[in-house]
Amino acid sequence: MQLLYPVLAALAAYLVGSLSFAVIVSRLMGLKDPRTFGSRNPGATNVLRSGSKAAAIVTLLLDGLKGYIPVLLVKWYGKPYGMEDGTMALVGLAAFLGHLWPAFFHFKGGKGVATFIGVVFGIDPLLGVATGATWLIIAFFFRYSSLASLISAAFAPAYYLLGDRIQWYAEAGVALALAAMGMLLAYRHRENITRLLQGKESRLGARKPEPAEHTVRRH
Repeated sequence: MQLLYPVLAALAAYLVGSLSFAVIVSRLMGLKDPRTFGSRNPGATNVLRSGSKAAAIVTLLLDGLKGYIPVLLVKWYGKPYGMEDGTMALVGLAAFLGHLWPAFFHFKGGKGVATFIGVVFGIDPLLGVATGATWLIIAFFFRYSSLASLISAAFAPAYYLLGDRIQWYAEAGVALALAAMGMLLAYRHRENITRLLQGKESRLGARKPEPAEHTVRRH
């Protein structure tokens, strides 16, 4: 029976991850479906394009929590049921996959940054701080959100393995799950990567240029 618990936990985590809060929050707050405008990505950044900062913040927090809570529940209560670090890794990956390919929303989900960060914090707060600090540093100096997300996701497995000598224990399954999520996150950012290489990716805080027709009218 104990072999069944990790499978059930992973399935539950996937279903929790499948809750597309960008769509749910937008509906509850009377906003446009984020899949119909902007990048068409159901994530907090695209919700922000609707003009509601509150909706974007709520979406960001909920997307993070759906990665954080399943991992934390396994850490706190899983051991008596034979669920330890390996199951924690499996559950975190399942929640992340649910966000990318949600069962309740035609398997069309977001890019997974907030859920990934939630999983990382669930694994260990220090690992979350290290990964989050990497995001902030890259974003501050280079002004690219996508680049910051890609680099912080790439560094997370390395931080985890190096952390074995500091405080948290390096379990192979957790490191592999982090690496897999990093690769999937890069895959979902493939268009951003192309724009970065072409020098066309938008920077944080940059205003979009006005349409040419508006410029002509003013002159």
